[in-house]
Amino acid sequence: MRLNRLFFVSLAITTLLLAGCSKQEAGAPATAGKREVTVQAVAAEAKGFTVGALMSAQTVYVFFDPQCPHCGHLWQASTPLHKKVKFVWIPVAWINASSLTQGAALLTASNPTALMTEHEASLLAGQGGISASASVASDVEQSIKANTKLLNSLGAESVPFIVVKNAATGQTIAKDGAQTTAALAEMIGIDPS
Repeated sequence: MRLNRLFFVSLAITTLLLAGCSKQEAGAPATAGKREVTVQAVAAEAKGFTVGALMSAQTVYVFFDPQCPHCGHLWQASTPLHKKVKFVWIPVAWINASSLTQGAALLTASNPTALMTEHEASLLAGQGGISASASVASDVEQSIKANTKLLNSLGAESVPFIVVKNAATGQTIAKDGAQTTAALAEMIGIDPS
């Protein structure tokens, strides 16, 4: 009996970790047309902040909404891989007004790794994330709106939305939802240790 209960609790936790914040939940517009997901398009069009192994040839692009707890779980899962891989975190504004202001604060931070760690810890603790100025520079606001438009054009249904070229296969992988560290490493095509 105890083993069955433990199994179902583990299954529920895994399901929550692999979930994402969907457009429908956030009230975001439906995707009109879907374009092909390529690393090159994301690299050329998205504006994000870079963390991890800055000199790595391997780059993982993550579209995230600062108000999404699943994105917070992915941030935590990605942290052990920062020594091996470069991550570009691309803020979008799907969920609410705080998404834009917090995304702007993270995008313009002098130390985005520290601020993102602080933000996600606060968000996952149910405290809403970092405080951010309601005044957002127009160029930064336009960048976040362009990121959101790009994400919608890629046909993403939820965040986090990950785009990466697998190091082992060369295949472009686009996947939504939070991942464990091991699953993220497998998607990237690297050894997680």
